[in-house]
Amino acid sequence: MGRFARDARRLRDGLELWLEAERDQLVLWLPVALGAGITAWFLLPMAHQWRSAILALVAIALIALAIGRGGRAGRAIAIGALAAAAGLALIWWRAEAHAAPVLAGPTIVTFEARVERVEPLPPRQLVRVRLAPLRVVSVPERRQFDDRRGRYGKRDRARRAPQVLPTLPPHLRVNIADGDVPAGLNVGATIRLGARLMPPPTPAVPGAYDYSAVAWFDGIGGTGRGFAPVTIVAPAAAPEATLRQRLSRHIQVSAPGGAGAIAAALATGDQGAIPQDDADAMRKSGLAHLLSVSGLHITAVVIAAMFLVTRLLALSPWMALRFRLPLIAAGAGALAAIGYTILTGAEVPTLRSCVAALLVLVALMLGREAITLRLVAAGALIVLLVYPESVAGPSFQLSFAAVAAIVALHEHPRVRGWFLKREEGRLRKIGRELGSLLLTGVVVELALLPISLFHFHKAGVYGAVANIIAIPLTTFVTMPLEALALLFDTVGAGAPFWWLTARSLDLLLWIAHGAASLPGSSAALPSMPAGAFGLMVTGGLWIGLWRTRWRRLGAIPFAVGAIWALLTPAPDLLVTGDGRHVAVRTADGGLALLRDRTGDYVSGMMSENSGADGEPMLLSDQPDARCSRDLCLAEREAGGRRWRILSTRSTYLVPVDQLIAACATADIVISERQLPRGCKPRWLRLDRATLARTGGVAIALSNGSIRTVRSGPTDHPWQKH
Repeated sequence: MGRFARDARRLRDGLELWLEAERDQLVLWLPVALGAGITAWFLLPMAHQWRSAILALVAIALIALAIGRGGRAGRAIAIGALAAAAGLALIWWRAEAHAAPVLAGPTIVTFEARVERVEPLPPRQLVRVRLAPLRVVSVPERRQFDDRRGRYGKRDRARRAPQVLPTLPPHLRVNIADGDVPAGLNVGATIRLGARLMPPPTPAVPGAYDYSAVAWFDGIGGTGRGFAPVTIVAPAAAPEATLRQRLSRHIQVSAPGGAGAIAAALATGDQGAIPQDDADAMRKSGLAHLLSVSGLHITAVVIAAMFLVTRLLALSPWMALRFRLPLIAAGAGALAAIGYTILTGAEVPTLRSCVAALLVLVALMLGREAITLRLVAAGALIVLLVYPESVAGPSFQLSFAAVAAIVALHEHPRVRGWFLKREEGRLRKIGRELGSLLLTGVVVELALLPISLFHFHKAGVYGAVANIIAIPLTTFVTMPLEALALLFDTVGAGAPFWWLTARSLDLLLWIAHGAASLPGSSAALPSMPAGAFGLMVTGGLWIGLWRTRWRRLGAIPFAVGAIWALLTPAPDLLVTGDGRHVAVRTADGGLALLRDRTGDYVSGMMSENSGADGEPMLLSDQPDARCSRDLCLAEREAGGRRWRILSTRSTYLVPVDQLIAACATADIVISERQLPRGCKPRWLRLDRATLARTGGVAIALSNGSIRTVRSGPTDHPWQKH
C-alpha cells in the first residue's frame, strides 16, 4: 500500500509540474470542454442519459477537488468537468426553448403567409422564401393509396368526409420557381400560394446532411415547393429591399456574370447568384473559404475604416493634438466590424470574426499582443454561448480550425524564428514570405481535411498552392478595388474600378478552375465513423493547444482516427429512408442508381456519401443487372460471395406469387411499399415498415456491416416529430 501511495504521489507531482509548465495554455481548453459537453448531448440519444452525464461530470469535478487538494491538476479537471456539464445543460435548454410545431407528414395546401425572408437562387432558377403562415385557404381532395393495387384509388365523392384544414407551423421555408414569383415579393408582404409541404428532412442516408436539426434551431417547421399561382394579398409596408439585397444587386449589375456574383459574395456574403460550376471549382480547389464572409473580410473592413478615420482626423491639427487618434480609429473600426456583421447576416464565421476583431482592437488599445490563441478561444467561447448548436456544423468547425491552426503554427518558437523579419536581400525576403504562405497553407489544409471529409466527403488537394496566389490576390487587389468601385459609385465614376475588379475575379476563377481540373484535384472518402472523426479532432486539439513536448502525443489519436477512417469500407449499397432511391456500387468502383429519373440533388448526395468519383450510372445499363419497368435484380461480388439484390422501381402491383418467388432467390429485397408477408429474402428485407424505423441504410457487403440513420428511440426533439 505504501508503494502504491508513493507511485500515486509521484504521478500527481509529475502532473502538477507538467500543468505548471502549461499554465498559460490551460484557459484554451475552456471552450473545448464546453464544446465537448454540447457534443455529448448530440451523441447521447435519451434524456435520462443527459441527466446522468451532467451528474457524472459534477461528481468528477467534486472528486477532482477532493483528491487534488487545491493543486492545479484538480482545479483544471474540476473546471473542465463543470464546463462540459454547463455545455450539455446549455444546448438542452436551447433545444427546448426552440420547441415549435413541426409538420406531421407531407401535405398539399393553399395558404396565406407573411414573407419573412427572400433569398434569390439564380443558378437554380428559384427564390427561397421564409414564410409565417397566417391562414389555410384550402386543401385538395385526398386519395387513399392502395397498397394492394399499388396506386392511388379513385375519389369517393359519396363518402367523402368534410374537409379538415390543417394547422401549419409558425415558420416555413418554401422554394418558388422564378417564373412563378410575382412582382412585389418583398419582406413584409402577404402572399397566397399553393405548396407541397413536408417535415424538415432527416438525412436520406447515413452521413448525409441533417437539415431537420438545423431547421429545429432555426424555427422552421416545414419545407416544400410552392406552385402557381402566387399572388400578393397585401404589399409590404416598406417594399424596398434590404440594404444587403440592394448592395448585392448593384454589384451584380455593375460586374455581370460569375465575377459579379463572387464580388457580391465578398461584400455581402450572398452566394446565391454564383454559378454552380464556379462554386464547384472554388470548392474543389480549396478556395471556397474566400466566399464566406469571415476573418479576411472583417479584417479588411476594420483596417479600411481605421485608415480612413486616422487620415481624415489627422488633417485637423486641433484634433491631432488633443485626442488619441488611434483610439478613435479603433472605435470606428469596431463600429465598422459590427455594422458589416449585421449587414452580411451574422453567420457563425462572420460572428466569430467580428468577436475576434473586437478583441484585437481592445488588445491594441491596452498595449497587449493582439493575435493569440487566447483570442481564438475567447471568440469560440462567445459563439458557443450564443449559438451552442453551431458546434455540430461545418461552418463553426472549419472557421475555428483554420484560425487556430494559423495562430498555433506562428506561435511556435521554431516557426516564429524561421519567419521572423530580418535584414536580408529582396530575393531572400520574397522566398521567406512565400515559404511562410506555403507552410501556413499546408498546415491549414491538414487541419481542415478531416472536417471537410467528415461533412462533405470530399476535400481539395491543391488548396495550399492555390491559396498562395488567391489569398493575396483577394486581399490586396480584389477587395480594395471593389471598395474603390463602391466609393466612386457615389459620384457615378465607379465603372473603371468595376472593370478592374471583374478582371481580378476572372483571374481568381481561372485559378480555381485550373486547380479543380488537375488530375486528383479532390480527395473523396465515404462517410467516416463519428468515432474516427472525434479521434482526429482530439489529436489535432492536443497538438495545437499544448506547448511542451507532450503535445506530440496528439499524433497518436490523430493517426488512429485517420487509419480507422481510411480502413472503413465504402458502402456497396445505399437506400434512402423512403425506399425510392437505391445506389449499388459497380465492379469498377462507380455507382449505379435504381431509377432512370433521379434528381441532381439525390444523385450527388448518393455519390458523396459513397465516396465514388464521377457521375452515377443507371443500374438498368449494368451487365450484372436485369431490370424491367417494375423490378430490378442486381448481382454484386463482395466478401467472397455473390449477392443478389432485388428492388421494386415503380408503384404498380407485381403479382404476389411472382414477387414471393423472386424474394426467395434474393439476398436483399428493397421496396418503398409494404411487402407481402411471404416475401422472405435470404438475408435482409427493407420495405416501408422497416425503413420507417431505421431511416436510410448503408450496407458494406464485404463485411456485412449495416449503418442506419436511426438506431433506436431518441429524445432529440427534431427526431421525435
